[in-house]
Amino acid sequence: MEAKGTAFTYGDNVDTDVIIPARYLNTTDPAELASHCMEDIDASFAKSVRKGDVIVAGRNFGCGSSREHAPIAIKASGVSCVVASSFARIFYRNAINIGLPILELAGAEKLAKKGDEIRVDLATGAVENLTSGAKAQGKGFPPFMQGIMKAGGLIEYVKARIASGGAK
Repeated sequence: MEAKGTAFTYGDNVDTDVIIPARYLNTTDPAELASHCMEDIDASFAKSVRKGDVIVAGRNFGCGSSREHAPIAIKASGVSCVVASSFARIFYRNAINIGLPILELAGAEKLAKKGDEIRVDLATGAVENLTSGAKAQGKGFPPFMQGIMKAGGLIEYVKARIASGGAK
């Protein structure tokens, strides 16, 4: 599994309230959530992001409220992967559950500037800044988590396993 796109960069402690502001939580429509994604920290994000782009951030990405709306908004915006030094635990779980690829990489925020082209190999954890040539090694997803990502999230993964007779 590979992600490749333009970097949108953020610092430490990007919380769920800036990923998707609470005033938009009256909807669960992914497209509507995506149209407001990151608007309180980066007003240009929703209009600038393109399918395949990558968010690169510092420590504790996704802290704050335990809402699934945040990773849904990011995924629906077209972001192919979030690379951060660390993730808030509940955001990490919610991202996996909805099929948003994420990768922990110490010092991620130093790897890219906004607008750099980034390539991420989720299987191996290799991250490359194609603009600067910088490379870094994170921890790749184990095969079962890669399966969850490929299926589009935990529910779809379980449905596929049941349909194939692989889960009882």
